[in-house]
Amino acid sequence: MNSPRKTSGFHAATITAAAGGRTASTPRLPVVGLEGEFTLLVDGREETPEKIFGRPLDLLRHHTGWIVPRAGRSCHLPSGGALYFDTGVVEVATALIERETPGGCARAVRSLWEQIAFVRQHLDHWEEATSRTICLRGFSAHYNFSLRADQEHLHRLSRFLPYVIAVPTLLLTANRRSTAIGARPRPGRIEITADFTPDVALTNAAMAFLAGVIGETAGWPMADLRPERLASRGLPCLAGFSPSKHSSRKGWRAHAQDFPVNPFACDPGASVWQLADGRRVSLRQVAVRVLEAFSRSVRRYADRATYTHLREVFEGKARSLLDFDERPTAYDDVGRTIDWGRRRGRPLPRSAYERIIRRVIARKPLRIGQASYVLERMPGWYEFVFRNIRTGAQRVFDLDELVRRAVHTRSD
Repeated sequence: MNSPRKTSGFHAATITAAAGGRTASTPRLPVVGLEGEFTLLVDGREETPEKIFGRPLDLLRHHTGWIVPRAGRSCHLPSGGALYFDTGVVEVATALIERETPGGCARAVRSLWEQIAFVRQHLDHWEEATSRTICLRGFSAHYNFSLRADQEHLHRLSRFLPYVIAVPTLLLTANRRSTAIGARPRPGRIEITADFTPDVALTNAAMAFLAGVIGETAGWPMADLRPERLASRGLPCLAGFSPSKHSSRKGWRAHAQDFPVNPFACDPGASVWQLADGRRVSLRQVAVRVLEAFSRSVRRYADRATYTHLREVFEGKARSLLDFDERPTAYDDVGRTIDWGRRRGRPLPRSAYERIIRRVIARKPLRIGQASYVLERMPGWYEFVFRNIRTGAQRVFDLDELVRRAVHTRSD
């Protein structure tokens, strides 16, 4: 995996948890979110988005509606997410999505691809206007999960997680050029870093797997968040593996150099790995054992088709991107076509948070109590500054308050 750049995406300023409690800017419900980062290829050459477009708003100049600006080099998208130019990469991020709502993790994946499709549409306009070719090359992805835990617990959890998730996650997200899977503690959440995966089904599987594992391990006592306690939880421990410090911000990573053998270069089905108890196993066998240990938690976030695909990838019955000798060419032109795979044509209703955010970003009036309001600005993902349409007075509402009190949101 390329070294992750600074993250400006997933509500960094909006999920700010106090130890054991909820602040005014923290959602009441557990939420998930996804970010995708892409390098820009113009006529086959890598260029920075700042050089080609200047600002995100300039990339969207063909959009006829109002675009909600954000602080810095970013803006909200009518599709519900946000667009950033972040130190040389194009980054799209989903809004907050409730983790426990039915299909919440799958909705986060679909939302990410909706943001990609919206950006791709505007790149198509640019191609038509300039007679040049412009592509999004997959770079990295960040899987975010809010947690009710203090920072000490989050730091311990992020150091422990690579022992558990590295092997299964690399089978779901990595390719032959990848180098690491990371875990970073952020205010009120854990962020998992990996390469961007240009495969909707694999991303769905990764999201559900990570949600199940992180959701369960976050509830373990601090004493159990140590590698020497893996066996007591029925989890495999690879001999000779020890995570290193993350290359970006605080956190830990399972880098290729942290293993006795490079897991991104070897055969996933080859029994070349030694466990702490002396047995020889393959990466696939390690992943299956981890899945079995967290099966109940993972099933909570995966529908039957996603769970079946997840297990088949681990068992070698379905392809991992590591089964290809080279990185698939789909990485080099993300979004021009989207294969929804097993979810093609299946209804996946938007969550309550999604519906209200899309309505707010579209600046559709909301009636709250006896007054009607329209959005003025969004300081972050959770709090919104509205203007009373009749009086012009400004008022701040949070997302939960809007879901609870706003009228006429079901049709969005």
